[in-house]
Amino acid sequence: MAMKITDDCVACGACIDACDINFAISEADPIYVIDPALCTECEESGGDPKCVPNCAVEAIVKA
Repeated sequence: MAMKITDDCVACGACIDACDINFAISEADPIYVIDPALCTECEESGGDPKCVPNCAVEAIVKA
């Protein structure tokens, strides 16, 4: 499974910095996007997605 970014995204960039395992998040127009082929929900680091707690507007959810 992968995470996704909703339309609530304000494009602050905090999630990109947090996604330092598979670099699955990229800047798009007008919001950021998560590549589902790259997102592993941070299974390699314990299974808690690192991007979610870094999103101030709670725009990252399970896909």
